Amino acid sequence: MVLSPDEAERTPGFRSQRRDRWRLRHQTLAVGRLPLLMGILNVTPDSFSDGGRFFDPQAAIEHGLRLAEEGADLVDVGGESTRPYAPPVDPDEELRRVIPVVVALVDRSSVPVSIDTSKAIVAREAVAAGAQVINDVTGLRGDPGMLPLAVESGVGVCVMHMQGTPRTMQKDPIYDDVVEDVLGYLRQRRDALLAAGIDQDRIALDPGIGFGKTPEHNLSLLSNAWRFHELGCPTLIGHSRKSFIGAVLSDPQADRTAGTIGVALSLARQGVQILRVHDVAPVRQALLLYDATGGLDEFCPG
Repeated sequence: MVLSPDEAERTPGFRSQRRDRWRLRHQTLAVGRLPLLMGILNVTPDSFSDGGRFFDPQAAIEHGLRLAEEGADLVDVGGESTRPYAPPVDPDEELRRVIPVVVALVDRSSVPVSIDTSKAIVAREAVAAGAQVINDVTGLRGDPGMLPLAVESGVGVCVMHMQGTPRTMQKDPIYDDVVEDVLGYLRQRRDALLAAGIDQDRIALDPGIGFGKTPEHNLSLLSNAWRFHELGCPTLIGHSRKSFIGAVLSDPQADRTAGTIGVALSLARQGVQILRVHDVAPVRQALLLYDATGGLDEFCPG
C-alpha cells in the first residue's frame, strides 16, 4: 500500500523504524529533527557541477574547511567523477588527489571525513589518514577488497544503488517499479553487510538519485523517500544540482540551487536522515527556517 508522507506519519511503527544515529569509525552522528548535511568536496577536473574548481589541493582543503564552518556534519572527499560517461581514474592518481586533502581536513577540523571511492586501496589509505566513512557508489561490490576493509576498520559505510556503471548507467534505464526495485536491492545489500559483520547502525543506504534513472524515476524515489525507513538504516540522498531539477524546470541550464533546496525541504519532511549537498549554507538556512515556521510539525489549520 502506498501512503502519503502525512499518512505514513500516522501509521503505527513508521517513526519507530527511522534510525536516529549513524555510527562512524570514531564518532556517532545523532539525527534530530533536521537531516544531517554531508558536504560534497570533488577533487576532480571533471565532476558534473564543480569539476576543476577544487582540483588544486589547497583550494580543496580550503573549501572543505569552509563546508565545515557552514554547518556540514561531515565532508565527503572524492577524487573520481561518477557523472554519466566519466572515464575511470587510475588508483595512484586518485590517491594523489585525495589523501593530502583528507590528512589536512582531519588535522584542521573536528568534522568527520568521508571518502567517496569504489577502490579498496584508496579507501584503505584514506581510512589510515583519518577518514571515518566509506561512501561507495558500487554498494561495496565493485572491489573485492572493499567489504573486508569496511568490516576490519569499523568505519561507517554508505551503500548506494546504481543500475549499470557510470559509463553505462544512463543508457535507457528500465525498472518494473523503481521504488520497489531499489528497496529490494538495498535490502539485499544491507543483509549482505550484516552477514559480513557490519553493525546495522554503521550502514547508511542511498537510492542513488541520477545513477541509472530517468527524471521520472528520480522523482518517484524522492516522493517516496520515507519508504526507505523500513530498512532500519539511515537514508542518505544525494540530489544536489542534478539534471532532473533542470528537467522539472524545463531549463537544463537553470541554476539548480533553489531546486536543490526545494527537494531538501521535501526530504526533511519525510524524515530523511542525511542529505549530500554542494551548497551547505543555503540548504542549512532553509531547513532551519522551514522547521522554525512549522514545516516539520503536523499541520493543524486554524
